[in-house]
Order: sequence, then structure tokens, then C-alpha cells
Amino acid sequence: MAAGKEIRGKIKSVENTKKITKAMEMVAASKMRKAQERMRAARPYSEKIRNIAANLGQANPEYTHAFMKTHDAKASGFILVTTDKGLCGGMNTNVLRALTAKMREEQSAGVAIEAVAIGNKGLGFLNRVGARVVSHVTQLGDTPHLDKLIGPVKVLLDAYAEGKLSAVYLCYTKFINTMRQESVVEQLLPLQADSLKVEKGQHSWDYIYEPDAQSVIDELLVRYVESLVYQAVAENMASEQSARMVAMKSATDNAGNVINELKLVYNKTRQAGITKELSEIVSGAAAAAGV
Repeated sequence: MAAGKEIRGKIKSVENTKKITKAMEMVAASKMRKAQERMRAARPYSEKIRNIAANLGQANPEYTHAFMKTHDAKASGFILVTTDKGLCGGMNTNVLRALTAKMREEQSAGVAIEAVAIGNKGLGFLNRVGARVVSHVTQLGDTPHLDKLIGPVKVLLDAYAEGKLSAVYLCYTKFINTMRQESVVEQLLPLQADSLKVEKGQHSWDYIYEPDAQSVIDELLVRYVESLVYQAVAENMASEQSARMVAMKSATDNAGNVINELKLVYNKTRQAGITKELSEIVSGAAAAAGV
């Protein structure tokens, strides 16, 4: 019964794997709820900053912030948001595929690429393809902190403000629902005028500026761009936990199917062994009776 012993070993191994994937599924489900709450909590902040910036821009049409000016530089910046860990299905693969398509489009137009990596997976990919990584941040944990993100991202923001970049793109995975996440490559800079328009039905406020309007708008638009990056990271983390939960559930179900198939093979092997032993016994008894 050497074959049966080997199959029993395989069944035990797959059962242990199933326990691990089931535990990881439950952990991801718990983290997913917290990540979704964090993501939704960040939305009102960025929306309020956007509304205030829109009102300020409308009240001071003669001043144009550096983030809203266009440049003719032959270089573009990419902020790539990925996960630090794997086991989350094809989530990272999809966003990296979208990034690659956009980078090829830019490079075919003779535009150089500079990148900021947020997450281990994205950093490893950019290093493999030979992209110029100007800064990076990894090991963010389960909770994004704005103070960790500001430094690396500021490198590209300052480069754009100095006219060294023609555009800055933000690449991340947008959370749609638990079963669906969408890879997004959107333009972060220059800020589109449409995104800073006062919505219909909203009042346009007149503000008292301290120290002056230009300083307030400068500071506010920087905060607005930072909030967009933070929101992207929060969306990516919610997508990560959702994708991991679905992937681990699929792995658990597959492990169950493999165990059932192995048990069927084991029972057939055991039955064949018993039948063979019975045949030998009957043959031996018949031979003895014939003697």
C-alpha cells in the first residue's frame, strides 16, 4: 500500500494548505471592511478641498497656479500604486499592464519617463523594466499615512512646478465593489479646469485671505493633489483586501475539490488492494483444497 500512503500524505498536505487559505480569507475579509471604511471616510475631505479650491479659483481668475499650467517638457511622471504583498489575484498584473501601455505610448512620442513607486510590487516591476525611479515608499502597512506619502510624491510635484515635466499620471486600482476592481491611469497634473469648477446649485463664497489669496491657493492646491494621492492609496488598499479575500476563497474551494479527488483515488486504490488480497486468499484456499 505504498501508493495509498503517498496519497494520504498528499491529502494531509492539501488539508493544511486549505486551513491556511481559509484563515487568510477571514483575515482579508476583516481588513477589507476597515479599508473600505477608511476609503469612504477620506472622500469628503478631498471633495471639500476641491470645492474650496474651485471657489477660490473663480474668485481670483487672474492668478493661475503652477499645477494648472501646461509645459512642453519632454518628460512625464508616473505615480504607481501597488501592493507590498502578493496573493491578491491579478490585481497588480492588471494595473502594471495598464501602466506599460501608457508608458509605451509616451515613449513612442519621444517622452522620457520618471516614476515614483508606492508599494513593493510596483518598485520591483519598474526596476525590472529599467524605468527611472526618482523615489519610492514601501511597507505602508494596512493603514496609509499621508506623512509617509508626501515626501516621495513631492519629488514629482516639484519637478512639474519647475516645468521639467509635461504631465504627471496616477496609476492605481480603483475599488468598485467587493467582486470588481478597476485599473486606472489618470492624469494628476496639470489639473483640469473641469475638475475645479463650482457645481451647479452650489453657492460661490467670497473669502477673506490671510496672508493673501496667492499663498492660500498655492497651499490649498498642494493639499488637494496630496489628497488625491492619499485617496488613490486608500482605494488600492481596499481593492487589495477584496482581491485577496476572493483569491483565498477560490484557493480554499479548489483545495476542497483536490481533497475530494484524492480521497476518491485513495478509496479506489484501497479497494483494488483489498480485491487483490481476497483473490490471493481464494486462490490459495482453492490450491490447498486441490492438494
